[in-house]
Amino acid sequence: MSITDPLADMLTRVRNANMAKHRKVDIPASKMKVSVAKILKDEGYIKNYKLIKDRKYGILRVYLKYDDLNQGVITGLKRVSKPGRRLYVKKKEIPRVLNGMGVAVLSTSKGILTDREARKLNIGGELLCNIW
Repeated sequence: MSITDPLADMLTRVRNANMAKHRKVDIPASKMKVSVAKILKDEGYIKNYKLIKDRKYGILRVYLKYDDLNQGVITGLKRVSKPGRRLYVKKKEIPRVLNGMGVAVLSTSKGILTDREARKLNIGGELLCNIW
């Protein structure tokens, strides 16, 4: 089974596991998904992630994070740029998600970066997703 939009599949799996209160979720791995998982960990949205080798591509295991009331730390994930409609932003057009409370993830010439890092490096790119 081929997936048209692997990043949207990852975000949907994380969103569904978060709503179902699972502790971990397994996702088919790719370099882009590992980079997005690293950003999720660095920003404090997930506990950790682990890349498990198998015979094919590998599995990305994401450990979800919950607060004291067992509510998911991730309240929203939205894919912005889609295969049918790519969305590119210039350095001055990078949006702020919830006035800086959320994170926009961009694919740039310097790799996968958050909106803050892209502004600091003064570069734009493809706006992949928003996380809050």
